[in-house]
Amino acid sequence: MALTLSRKAAQVKPSSTLAITAKAKELKAEGIDVVGFGAGEPDFNTPENINEAAIAAIKSGFTKYTPASGIAELKKAVSRKFEEFNGLHYGTDQIVISNGGKHSLTNIFQAIMNPGDEVIIPAPYWLTYPEIVKLCDGVPVYVYGTKDFGYKVTARQIENVVTDKTKAVILNTPNNPTGMVYSEGELRAIADVAVKKDIYVVADEMYENLIYGDKKHVSIASLGEEIYKRTITCSGLSKSYSMTGWRIGYTGSSVEIAKLMGSIQSHQTSNPNSIAQKAALEALRGPQDVVTAMREEFDQRRKYMYERVSQMPLVDALEPEGAFYTFVDFTDVLEKSYKGVRIGTASRVAEILIEDYKVAVVPCQDFGFDNFVRLSYAISMENIKKGLDRIEEFVSSL
Repeated sequence: MALTLSRKAAQVKPSSTLAITAKAKELKAEGIDVVGFGAGEPDFNTPENINEAAIAAIKSGFTKYTPASGIAELKKAVSRKFEEFNGLHYGTDQIVISNGGKHSLTNIFQAIMNPGDEVIIPAPYWLTYPEIVKLCDGVPVYVYGTKDFGYKVTARQIENVVTDKTKAVILNTPNNPTGMVYSEGELRAIADVAVKKDIYVVADEMYENLIYGDKKHVSIASLGEEIYKRTITCSGLSKSYSMTGWRIGYTGSSVEIAKLMGSIQSHQTSNPNSIAQKAALEALRGPQDVVTAMREEFDQRRKYMYERVSQMPLVDALEPEGAFYTFVDFTDVLEKSYKGVRIGTASRVAEILIEDYKVAVVPCQDFGFDNFVRLSYAISMENIKKGLDRIEEFVSSL
């Protein structure tokens, strides 16, 4: 019998955002002046107090195995953060520390899914969601937001696709790639459906600290006892503390689910990185002024990018309310020709921009919206201005 490979693994799409970011870095390393709008990470350094905590951990010998689901001190700090910031009470036995947000989500779906279970994924969605669901033998079911509703989905849309196979719905607020934020009223309506249909809510709140203007972050699990019991709240330190490479995520859930996730993690990774856990502890316990400073800087960039995009011909965007992305509609651009050939797809837009204008953008086919491009403003204002000048030059030439 011939050797074969996993059919499930073969169906997994590689991350296009990571590939685009890598391509931009490769060109920069060659000395080419590339502006990369693909970044899914803050461009700020990790705060120095956090770095020093990691160095101290190394020097003190804190480099051995830890408990599988995280050290007690960090769980206590996460519990306190949930209480004070999210209005949620999760005891330390309800918290699992993981190797980043993707790992947390993988733990969640491995803990709750059985083969053939369906997971409702509102689109536009972070491109990793369907891949994790499929890796956990689940079936993604998509519902699509519209511009009129800020590309968010309604409770009725979710209810309309619930079947006897539905296990969960993923809720991402603030949203990647749109930057939109669900209001308390919208979340209450969705919570009512989840309780009525008795399904889980996987609440991805990774960008919870990055909200602008008069918008506020609301955790759906805080809206009543019944929805609390059905929600797994997922967050981490990557975006709020500029710690993407440290790989620390965490979840709050029922004791039963947390126990399952801890058991799974004990066999897959043994434990989260010990040094990164000490760094995370300092991030949560230490001064929080860095979070405010980053948010204020992102806010200035957000306003500038939205204003510039709004003034460009052929493209359209809503003003983002959170995260650090602008979700740009290129539908009219796709109907135009470039060098005598109809453009046709957002992927072609991305190819033209990187090849001829030295700008890297993320086409959103893998986010469920074929005609859109995601621009990140987690880069310097200088590069934002330069990159938008080049994009404007492109669309104005069509």
